[in-house]
Amino acid sequence: MDCTPIFKKVIEAGRILNLLDEGTINDLLLMVAAAAIENSDYIIAENKKDLQLMDEADSRYDRLVLTAKRIESIASDIRNVAELISPVGRLLQENIRPNGLKISRMSVPFGVIGIIYEARPNVTFDVFSLCLKSGNACVLKGGSDAIHSNTAIVKVIRDLLEKNGVDPNIIALLPAGRDETIQLLNARDYVDLIIPRGSRNLIDYVRMNATIPVIETGAGICHTYFDEFGDKEAGRVIINNAKTRRVSVCNALDCLIVHEDRLGDLAYLVSLCSDSQVVICADEKSYSALNGKYPSELLIRATDDSFGTEFLSYKMSVKTVDTFDEAVSHINQYGSKHSEAIISENNSRIELFYRLVDASSVYSNASTAFTDGAEFGLGAEIGISTQKLHARGPMALEALTTYKWIIEGNGQIRR
Repeated sequence: MDCTPIFKKVIEAGRILNLLDEGTINDLLLMVAAAAIENSDYIIAENKKDLQLMDEADSRYDRLVLTAKRIESIASDIRNVAELISPVGRLLQENIRPNGLKISRMSVPFGVIGIIYEARPNVTFDVFSLCLKSGNACVLKGGSDAIHSNTAIVKVIRDLLEKNGVDPNIIALLPAGRDETIQLLNARDYVDLIIPRGSRNLIDYVRMNATIPVIETGAGICHTYFDEFGDKEAGRVIINNAKTRRVSVCNALDCLIVHEDRLGDLAYLVSLCSDSQVVICADEKSYSALNGKYPSELLIRATDDSFGTEFLSYKMSVKTVDTFDEAVSHINQYGSKHSEAIISENNSRIELFYRLVDASSVYSNASTAFTDGAEFGLGAEIGISTQKLHARGPMALEALTTYKWIIEGNGQIRR
């Protein structure tokens, strides 16, 4: 399918979008939130068509599921976005030059944002709400695993827009084919920015094939280091929460690093994880410490592939280190620059961890499960950026704007 006609309609609709005032945009967002709930039976029915084609053991299954409760939560996030202050049109800098020219820098929308994502239909609502609030049109390219869910959600949104006199082409959903993905990645004349959300393979594919600027998001290989000065009571709860709260999300714990001096506490630290049937891939030292103290059917020996893996399931690795420096080196070697944590009561050690660990979100004595736009007070997020240019960490409204220079003169010419 030739997607050019779709791209052309989106870019034209996006220009008109700039004329909508903030009050109108907020009203539309509130109506979309209400429409999501009103149409939840229809959306869930279409979602079930996708679920029937996916194995429940697939790590993506949980992300694909839509329930009435999850749709309520999505609607709440949309309402939160409506309450946020618009990032568009802010005066970022102002300078009057000696020649009288007034030069200002103002935040503006990117224009058209392309989102490529996998089996996460909630992203469809999240992306639209953030793009609308920030004045951007959006082209969505979901995976085939969620095609029925995404089609239903986009229909609900587009019907509401049309009913309220807004061009529905400010949001477009492309067919689920690979050729359409390639077209989107090369739509330089129509799309200003690409944001991939999904697995490391998806992100790498987008980065290597796009001719449009890309912000990398999604892949989360998260570590928690239990230091020699760590509190085992706090550590046990933090580790369990980071691993088991929701295993299919990018901020879930993948590797527990434990200082060798605290191997005696390791069985206690992971004891709550056994209640959720968490499989532990343990290195030799941690295997010896856990053997006979952690359920044998849930304890296996680690291999090289156990480290640097985003499990997205009830599985994690355990790495033993002799020193703090070894823990930091392991994180910087195997992490994805997403979220990393230390459990320690030594403030100097914590400060060093903040400085030396290369990640977008660095924690002390807390679960990495908090890496989330809403938890950071940003409203619904469009993703977690793991790169360093433009945006880093949870990306929300401000990250969806760029800026332009406004120059006001009264007849000046350059000599």
